This record gives sequence, structure tokens and C-alpha cells, in this order.
Amino acid sequence: MNKKYIVRLDSEEHHRLEAMVKKGRGQAYKIKHANILLAIDTDGPNWTDKQVAEAFRCHLNTVANVRQRFVEYGLEGALERKEQESPSRKRILDGEKEARLITIACSKAPSGRAKWTLEMLADELVALQVVESVSEQTVWRTLKKTKLSRT
Repeated sequence: MNKKYIVRLDSEEHHRLEAMVKKGRGQAYKIKHANILLAIDTDGPNWTDKQVAEAFRCHLNTVANVRQRFVEYGLEGALERKEQESPSRKRILDGEKEARLITIACSKAPSGRAKWTLEMLADELVALQVVESVSEQTVWRTLKKTKLSRT
């Protein structure tokens, strides 16, 4: 099988990876990626992806991805995990909705109440059609993030 991405480590990269593996300190995935790079080095052992996957107990795709990221992004890109392009879940309260929440929380509490509760704030956001639904925990996290004191 012809490999699309060929890994060639220069001496500085090789020594850095060797030191990282030898120390054994750092995040486990970085050490594993360093081991993978050392094993697939064309000027070194030049193991196949299958041999590397079996030796380091990882998936073939992991080896292929590390190989590809090394060629495309360099050593740092191969050692780090791939960053998410977009979050897994969209935020319920974005900047504009967050501002509305803060405005409501800072306003005078409804009659018969001394202050807003999280449940009342969540219900008010739904009543004003700012959001379809929102939990009290989301309201609490948003207020905590903005360091807004409700007292």
C-alpha cells in the first residue's frame, strides 16, 4: 500500500520526541503520538500503520491521522489533539439573549417578590419569547459567568 503522507523526522524533532517518550511526563495522548511518529519515521524503523496500531494499542485511523497532521501542520500539530471546528452544541443564550437575561435580572422583581429566582428568570425568558425553553441551570451558569450578583 502506498502511503499518501510520508513522515521524515529531522534530528532535532527525533531528539525532542525521544526525550518526551523517555521522560514519560505529559499527557498520555501526546506520548502516544510521539511514539507513533518515532515508529513511522521513514528514516527510522518505518513500521507499517498496522504494526504501529497493534504495538501502541490504538486504531489504524489514529496512526493515519497523526501521520497526516504531521505532514500538514508539523510536529506541534501532530502532537496536539485536533481542535473542534464548531462546538458540539449551540449555546442557548448567545450574546443578545444573555443581555436580555441580565436586563431582566437587574430589573425590579415582580410584585410580591423581593428578588428574581432562577425559575422566574427562566419562565420570563420563555414568556418574552427570547428562547423556546431554557433550564434554571442554564440561567444560573450564564449569571455566574457574567459575575452578576442577584442580591
